[in-house]
Amino acid sequence: MNKVTKIVLFVIIAFFLAGIAFYPAIKKKVGKEEAAEAATRPGLFSSQAKPLNINAKVIRPESLTDYIQVTGSLIPDEEVDLTFESTGKIISIFFQEGSTVNKGQLLAKVNDKPLLAELQKLKAQIPLAEDRVYRQKALLEKDAVSKETYEQVTTELDKLHADIELVKSRIAQTELRAPFDGIIGLRQVSEGAYASPATVVASLTKIIPLKIEFAVPERYANMIHPGTPIEFQMDNGNYAASVYAVNSRIEKDVLQLKARAVYANANGRLKPGRSVSVRIKSSELRNAIIVPNESVIAEMGRDIAYIYSSGKARLVELTKGVRTESDVQVLSGIQSGDTLIVSGIMQLRDGLPVTIDNLQVKNP
Repeated sequence: MNKVTKIVLFVIIAFFLAGIAFYPAIKKKVGKEEAAEAATRPGLFSSQAKPLNINAKVIRPESLTDYIQVTGSLIPDEEVDLTFESTGKIISIFFQEGSTVNKGQLLAKVNDKPLLAELQKLKAQIPLAEDRVYRQKALLEKDAVSKETYEQVTTELDKLHADIELVKSRIAQTELRAPFDGIIGLRQVSEGAYASPATVVASLTKIIPLKIEFAVPERYANMIHPGTPIEFQMDNGNYAASVYAVNSRIEKDVLQLKARAVYANANGRLKPGRSVSVRIKSSELRNAIIVPNESVIAEMGRDIAYIYSSGKARLVELTKGVRTESDVQVLSGIQSGDTLIVSGIMQLRDGLPVTIDNLQVKNP
């Protein structure tokens, strides 16, 4: 071992021995400094702690409305696929796709020339048949012919009139007319096509008024009846409607009762086929103690909230009643006049100093 190495080794040993000798004194001094610093630092619940800024609300009795919320759909008041009653070649189409048509308006027609010719033939026989009846009646009055002969020519005339009416009805079947007022859809055929009763020419839809179809769980079945008002929401708009019909039984597969409501849709703006959110009022509580849902905390199997009391947050245990999407009824734990803390809920502790930044006060 050379001389330099020996000197370095002796220095390290000397520092190590000095550290052992002075460690208790250094530790004691450092501990006193930390204790002094801790004594000057405010604790979580000490009188010197900085108050937490919160928002609060003075509780007053209010009305609480509970709703049943289900999904429904918009359906047309009337809708039908337009078809001919007879077969033949389509010779004319009289409607414009997407246009409004009136009940009874002629929309399309198939070839009726053979029927028109047959009608003309039958009408040409009427004068001769009427003349036979006239002559046989005159002879019958003179007892020149039997009553049976007279009845025979009368029957032939009646049969001729019946044949004419039959041909007229067949001609009517070659015409496609609107069964109700509505909006006609896209055309599915062209002129010259051969039509049959299975050929769909277009669809006709009546959207004024409009229907809302929905179903409620069986436990609410007794609450839905003709005249029940409902609300439905679509595209951030709220609309009011009224139930006009309820199904006669609960559907056993899904245990739901189906119902339909009607909406005037006066301007025809809403279109059928859309899904909507339907709300039905189930109950309304008056003079209830109501708090926002976000101010209530579920903790260790209990529901708690915080109220403002003498500059501090005070924990209260609640008994809840009816709950809606945004609010909950409180049966016990909070009374009218209490100041409920509604912000910073997760930072609160019982006895924590707080300062109210914003106080909501509703007139009693």
